[in-house]
Parts: sequence; structure tokens; C-alpha cells
Amino acid sequence: MEKKKKVARPAGAVRTAKGIVQMKFIIGVDLGGTYIKAGSVSKEGELLNETSLPSQGEVGPQAVVSQIAKAVETIRQKHPGEELLGVGIGSPGIVDLDGGTVKYPPNLANWKVFRLGDEVAKKIGARVEVENDANAAAVGELKFGAGKGLKNFVMITLGTGVGGGFVVDGRVFRGEEGGAGEIGHTTIDYDGPLCGCGNHGCVEAYVGQKHLSRRVAEQLKTHPDSLINKLLAGDIDKLEPKIISQAADRGDRFALDVWKETGMYIGTAVASAFNLFDVTTLIIGGGVAMAGKPLFDSIEATVKARVLSPLKPRVKVIKAQLANSAGIIGAAALIAD
Repeated sequence: MEKKKKVARPAGAVRTAKGIVQMKFIIGVDLGGTYIKAGSVSKEGELLNETSLPSQGEVGPQAVVSQIAKAVETIRQKHPGEELLGVGIGSPGIVDLDGGTVKYPPNLANWKVFRLGDEVAKKIGARVEVENDANAAAVGELKFGAGKGLKNFVMITLGTGVGGGFVVDGRVFRGEEGGAGEIGHTTIDYDGPLCGCGNHGCVEAYVGQKHLSRRVAEQLKTHPDSLINKLLAGDIDKLEPKIISQAADRGDRFALDVWKETGMYIGTAVASAFNLFDVTTLIIGGGVAMAGKPLFDSIEATVKARVLSPLKPRVKVIKAQLANSAGIIGAAALIAD
């Protein structure tokens, strides 16, 4: 007797009692200081559709809510007739354990304590869960990426700011009120430059995208022969990590030194975290992480030079597998759970 072939069910499909296949999907939102990235994700962690638009973080929280609602609507239109299970949001700043209140995000203007989850839910008419953006990225890597199978690791995201998520015993460690893991606000110089959080000498004040570009722009004045100047073609406003990486890939000495210095700053903060938690695996994501080997090598060398001796042989620095999708997929996992 010939066996019937099994028909593959699409990701996110659910068969009802009447035999009708109904599609279900989740939307993950990665809220940054500059851009909002949003995407539809299956319950298996597959990114189905995505979009990006300015966050308007320089305006205020209500402007951000409107932009999130626009992004959600854009993705919804790509799933006609399908059921939206909910929206997960990864946000900068401390996110209370209630899953919706965001406190004092350092790269979003005019924002103190704000019920982001409630406000977005009112706009879109769907369930909303909120988590710190780096924690959400860590969840994404834990479930579907470089952290799969690991019980302990530190995740950092390098972009507008420096985010951090600590996974301990297979779960994100959130602290007493949800604020744990802010490695970007580890002080590496008590008398250093002012950070957006109000402290001085935070690692973010050195390697956050705007701070990095500003520092490199100043240093370029004494490096007129750097390929970075040629790539900028006289427009210093175009300076961003991608330009530095392009120059480094072509062997530009100054650009390579920039990534070496940047890795030293990051590695110093990470070494402190490793010593505190006895965790020795670092997963790196975010746009600045696209600098690749020159940055990663510098981070790893700095960490190994600064951690306690018993930890040195165990130190690993790994690139996030989900790349820039980690924030979206991790945020969606808040609903998948």
C-alpha cells in the first residue's frame, strides 16, 4: 500500500478543528536611538519580513510610539488574513519586571519613566511585551543563535550605544527590578568623558557610534594620509563605523589602530564582567560589530590580559549568528514564550 506523502506545514501555521490552516505570526521590534527595526517572526525563530524607519528618539516617547505603530502596521500588511499573536519590543534603558515600563533610556530624548508597553498596545490593539534591547538580543542568540546550547554568556550589542545581556544558568539575569546587565555603563575611567547616562568614563562614552565617530574625526586631523579621508571625500559628516571598516579592510594603519583602541575599551569592561560573574563567553552583535576580526582580536586580547588567571583559558569571543536580526528575533521570543 502506497504511503501518503506528508505535506509540509508553513512556519507558524496552526490546523483548526475544521481542518483549516490558520497562519499565526509574531512581530519583534528592535528600538534603537536612531532607527526602529521591526519584523515578523515564526514561532520557530524564522524572520519572515522586516522593515526599518527612523525612531525619532530625539523627539520624545510619544513620537517613538507613533513610529513603532507605523512599523507594526507595515509588517501587518504583509500578512493579510493571518493572526498576530503579539508584539515584542526590545528597548534601550532599564525595563521594569512588569514588562512595560522603560526608565531613563540614555539615547532617547525627553524620556524619564514611560509605560511603553501600554502606550503601544493602545495604538495597535494587540498584546505587547517589552524587554531591554540587549536582553532581547541575548534571548534571540540563546534560543536560535550563537548561544544555543550555552548555559552562561555575556551578550553585548554595539551600535548607537553599548548594550549588555547576561545569561546565567540558561536565563537572562535581570536583577532586582530589571536593570541588570548594563555593561555599557561600566566605568573604565573615573575621570573620563561625560556619558549620556550622566556618569563619567562609561565604556559607551568611548565606543557608542556617535562618540566613536566624534573621536575619530578629531584624530583624523593628525592623520591626513589615512584612507578614511579619501573615502569621506571631504564630508566629515559621513563618518561612521562602516567607513572605518572599509579603510581597515584595505590595510589602512590608522583605521586598524582605531579598532584596536576600541577593542581595548570594550575588553576592559568585559573583563570586569567576567571577573564578577565567572562567565567567560562573550557574544557580540550590533552594527559596530561588523568591524570584524581587527575589533574582535583586540577585545579578546584585552579580556585575556585582564581577567583572573583561572579564567584566561576559557575566554571565548564569538560573533552573534543572528547578526542585526538578533534584536528583532529576540524581541519576538518574548511573545513566543
